[in-house]
Amino acid sequence: MNKLHFKQLLFTATFAVLALTACRKDRLPPIAPQPSATTGIYVLCEGAFTETAGVNNSSITYFDLSTSIPEKDYFKRQNGVELGTNANDLKQYGSKMYCVITGTKAANKDSYLEVMNIATGKSLKRIPFSDGTAGFLPRYIAFHKGKAYISGFDGYISKVDTASLSIEARLKVGGAMEQLDIVNNKLYVTNSAHFQFGTDNNSSVSVVDLNTFAKVKDITVNVNPIKIAAMANGELFVVTKGNYGDILPTVDKLNSVTDTKTQSTAINLFALNITQGKGYGIVEGAWPAPNTLKVFNVATGAVGSDFVTDQTPLVTPYAVTVNNLDNNVFVADANDYGTEGKMFCFSADGKKRFVFATGGMPQSIVFKYSYK
Repeated sequence: MNKLHFKQLLFTATFAVLALTACRKDRLPPIAPQPSATTGIYVLCEGAFTETAGVNNSSITYFDLSTSIPEKDYFKRQNGVELGTNANDLKQYGSKMYCVITGTKAANKDSYLEVMNIATGKSLKRIPFSDGTAGFLPRYIAFHKGKAYISGFDGYISKVDTASLSIEARLKVGGAMEQLDIVNNKLYVTNSAHFQFGTDNNSSVSVVDLNTFAKVKDITVNVNPIKIAAMANGELFVVTKGNYGDILPTVDKLNSVTDTKTQSTAINLFALNITQGKGYGIVEGAWPAPNTLKVFNVATGAVGSDFVTDQTPLVTPYAVTVNNLDNNVFVADANDYGTEGKMFCFSADGKKRFVFATGGMPQSIVFKYSYK
């Protein structure tokens, strides 16, 4: 082989390798940025419940971890408008966070979904949750495959496209619906016994097939289910409140394969969080006894020992959120339901790391991360 032929062969082989490499690179999925550190904390503060429109009792407190300074009314500072009245849920999906504003009464039509940029806290869009007749009174939000699903006191699930930020569809599902969760491509939502929205469907969890966005069935549970939390194995725990008389509160377990109730335990929980196989339950005390924060046994469905192990006093534990990045546990303290609350950060073993002041009745959290 002469030098000219050798050079031509070498050039052809090199070009083929480069082309193959480029082709393979084109086929590789993009690598999503991974969070490396927590830089800030957004806290939804719902404020004392009101039936009067325009009170704007809700706010967002932002805590910058680099300065350790909490900024109350952060949403108003960033956007020049109030957050709204009776906010009820705050969740992250992608680079956005979504705040559910329940509003006051259906006739007031003051319900909406506030969508914000996590990096700045700036509003991207305020999506009205009402039609020409009434407000939908939305309650909780969950996400699945680019869609947001929001429960409502009006008995409908609203499906929002997270790209266009518009309501795609609404499905009549249950009664006065409260918390919802998603597992195995199905949505599970609690049907409560609400004092303002009386309904016969107040002792069930409704199941919606998200592939078809159609209701599958109602699973009968104890009276007045209000909270629900899913396990990675597909089981769900449902917090029910009973009738505040002869029907006692329970925690019911559901199987998402058979869509049946498999267990019921007599516990009076105010809130329940299950994250990465660990459970945290706020046990509601009989007035005037305070609420207490306990470890929740996900194997047995029972509460165990106190979560806090260093004697840190909590006045009114109101909600629990776990940071998946470092496993720190954040406990919202409503502080006797006053105008100012507190947010406690504990290590996974129940020892206090820090605390900061918030607006009234703090609950849901969204974490702001730096990325690598």
